[in-house]
Amino acid sequence: MSQVVTEFGRFPGELEVAVLLGALAYAGAGGTNNLVVSNWIRDKGYGMGKYAPRIVSPISGEEEAAPSGQGYVFRPDEPNMERWRDWWRKANIEQFVSFFVIGALTITVFSLVARSTVFQAGGFEEADFDFIRVEGNLLKESVGPWFGTMFWLIGAIALFAAALGIIDYVARLVADVLLVGYLRDSPRWTERLYFAVVWGIIAFGVLVLLLGFDQPLTLVVLAAALSDMVMFVYSILLNIINRRFMPEALRIRGVRLVALVWAVGLFGVLSVIVIIDQFGDLF
Repeated sequence: MSQVVTEFGRFPGELEVAVLLGALAYAGAGGTNNLVVSNWIRDKGYGMGKYAPRIVSPISGEEEAAPSGQGYVFRPDEPNMERWRDWWRKANIEQFVSFFVIGALTITVFSLVARSTVFQAGGFEEADFDFIRVEGNLLKESVGPWFGTMFWLIGAIALFAAALGIIDYVARLVADVLLVGYLRDSPRWTERLYFAVVWGIIAFGVLVLLLGFDQPLTLVVLAAALSDMVMFVYSILLNIINRRFMPEALRIRGVRLVALVWAVGLFGVLSVIVIIDQFGDLF
């Protein structure tokens, strides 16, 4: 199984470390998914998002969060801290159930299905996603013709929905950063910036495919490695913001602080190793 996920041909070469890096980035929410959770909470008006400034969407007419450089922090008195602790407890339960329990369950189930079907049969190229075809055919034989077709259909829908969601939230993040940091007073780049970023991402993806970089597994691994580099920077910024700008009573400490520092070191070291491995021959 390790050979299936680590051998990709000559471009860009052996990617064992990149695979490990990608697995870490894609575990749980991973990559930029974590970055967009706070934006989504703000857009929905949940918790402290209720106090974010609002604008009206030119398409749906529904209120959406507007970028703002000014934050809002509640007074850390006892009544507010009691509400905070209640919210924090519920947030931890939601994260544990959604990302750990459900994530572990689905990973285990799909790994067992793959292990009992495709990896026992073989007969596919290790450099691509041909194992999906093999797995679907084996499910047709073992369960019924309809089941293999449903397996492919659900997979296609899931991948399309994931790609659509990724384009959406990356565009939201980029547009938010640009509007807050650089284009706050621009009368031109308001909601239009989001659409510009969306179509820019799509155009870049089309360009990558037209240039011949069309091995799906290689692209997935490279994207995962880049996501880990994002997580490296993100972890540093999260630590700085939390320790410098949050009230003392709300700062992370203990095990969580250790885990955040560990994440900075882990993602940083592995990112450097990947860069050296993949680009060292160019110098």
